[in-house]
Amino acid sequence: MASSLKSLVNDDDRYQKSFQLFLERSSEHQCMQDFIHNKLPDILASIGDGKSHLNVIGVGSGAGEIDLEMLSELHKKHPGVMVDNEVVEPSHQQLYNYKVLVSQKPDLDYIKFNWNTMTASEFEEHWKAEKATKKVDFIHMIQMLYYVKDPEATIRFFQSLLGKNGKLLIILVSGKSGWGKLWRTYRAQLCQPDLSQCVTTGDIKSFLDSKGVRYQSYELPSQMDITECFTEGDEKGELLLDFLTEVLDFSNTASPELRAGVLEMLRHPDCSVESNGKVIFNNNLEAIVLDQLS
Repeated sequence: MASSLKSLVNDDDRYQKSFQLFLERSSEHQCMQDFIHNKLPDILASIGDGKSHLNVIGVGSGAGEIDLEMLSELHKKHPGVMVDNEVVEPSHQQLYNYKVLVSQKPDLDYIKFNWNTMTASEFEEHWKAEKATKKVDFIHMIQMLYYVKDPEATIRFFQSLLGKNGKLLIILVSGKSGWGKLWRTYRAQLCQPDLSQCVTTGDIKSFLDSKGVRYQSYELPSQMDITECFTEGDEKGELLLDFLTEVLDFSNTASPELRAGVLEMLRHPDCSVESNGKVIFNNNLEAIVLDQLS
């Protein structure tokens, strides 16, 4: 990545602003909720092996809205079962928001929350240092593998924690999404070498296939209105461009050639469709479910 371009993750305040705008402009959470309420219950039905206590780990849990929806579905499938829930989230602000959300929700007595203000790799080090031996029934990694150095090693570690009938759920942008096309074209210019920001489910499935690891996958259709990106100087458009490129202040720090190329790519039929004066980006996600290592 050119040294003049800084990653958006270096400025948590701007990252959170652009992320919130992304959620407003996209159907990201809706497509996840459709999956959680319609597909996940069947996946969760087989975990636990009749135990009265389930161990869950959420990696990169953010502010917890999605976590609590998944835990609710888990509770419906396994009523009366106690849940030990490890929350792994490096952002103090997001973890605080999660705790506030928990304090406002009734009927969570069946969950014991353990808060870990750390990255996935820090949690791995902590787990190994503690020589923890407990096996985990359900682990979820939602939209977080972009922020680790080695997604394959991260998946291998967390999959190794699964107990009998345990499930590991990974949700990332689909390799067939607009993100996939954008990243395949501009990976060298946009992606930080020490992070795997430009990873899609296409990359993960290639790795799993090469190792002969079996998995189930589910496409989650989603879209995002990026019309404002094409109005120069539009404040919201600039925030969305930062989010799409993962570059801090992209419009003002990228070369004119790179900016023009990215904007042209975002309009390309492989990335977006134009309808009624709006540019609608293909934000499709994909869920991958892994079992215990055999």
